[in-house]
Amino acid sequence: MADTRGARTGQVIGAVLLATPFLLGAAAVPDGQRAKVVTRFQDPEIIESSGLVVADDLAVTTNDSGDSGRIFTVSLKTGRTVGVTRWSGEPEDVEALAPAGDGEVWVADIGDNTESRSSVEVARVPYGDQDREVDADVVELSYPDGAHDAESLLTHPRTGQLFVVSKAFLGGTVYAAPRELVPGKTHQMRASGSVLGMATDAAFFPDGKHLIVRSYGRAVVYTWPSLAVVGGFGLPAQEQGEGVAVSPAGAVFLSSEGVQAPLLRLNLPREVRRAVTPPAPTPSESPEDSPSTKPRDEAPDGDEQAASREAWPWVVGTAFGIAALVVLVRSLRPR
Repeated sequence: MADTRGARTGQVIGAVLLATPFLLGAAAVPDGQRAKVVTRFQDPEIIESSGLVVADDLAVTTNDSGDSGRIFTVSLKTGRTVGVTRWSGEPEDVEALAPAGDGEVWVADIGDNTESRSSVEVARVPYGDQDREVDADVVELSYPDGAHDAESLLTHPRTGQLFVVSKAFLGGTVYAAPRELVPGKTHQMRASGSVLGMATDAAFFPDGKHLIVRSYGRAVVYTWPSLAVVGGFGLPAQEQGEGVAVSPAGAVFLSSEGVQAPLLRLNLPREVRRAVTPPAPTPSESPEDSPSTKPRDEAPDGDEQAASREAWPWVVGTAFGIAALVVLVRSLRPR
């Protein structure tokens, strides 16, 4: 009987731990933003879309941990896979994609649920409308303060520099990789600032002065490099929302795990859209003189209050998860 109770207790603990991210997402969504279904992934092999890159009427995605080294190129018009790229090696836990120039993406093998990896890897891989197998250039990255779990990779659109965002309950950290990366060499990253908790993906806007970081049910847009909050908002309900991408035109797309999961185009809140969309210069001023090209190092009024509000959903969700765990375990104790 004791063995049975122990097994049941283990099952309950596992269930609560697995449910915690979704409890956090629910606590973090006061309101969902409107979104349009652009297409659905038609490929039965795409079952856990995690990373996402969108460009030239194509979406590039990859499955979550457990898959082989491959990425899928999908038509935005039909949702059908038009090309699969496989690369040599055995990735441990692929979680994200980021642009790497024309026809290429960075694939981020950065997942580390047990926080036990001494280093993580990124690989530069081509994509397009054909199947191919390649020998990818692999670069190792390490953290300056020990191992972290992460699901977000960003590329700065002007410098090409890579950034990894850690995934933690009460807040993630943005880690900057060196600008010069040498395949086969381990490069130590440096911490650059803090963002919202439980980050599942992130992307820069085309201006290079703003970025968006998402969790399961919420997103926040920040200025760069100050990481001042422009605005935070709830995301549309998804089965397990993990991907975000910003197209070269500035459109924001969301992906989710699940078979035939929808690819969404997000309608940003008006104040956020205004901040990340530079106004066209007047005929009397050149693009260099336009206010839109000047650094935005200060956040709008009220952003400090907005930043402080980002932590509460994760505190509430964590407390709820712990409370549920205690109640369930007690219910299994012998009477």
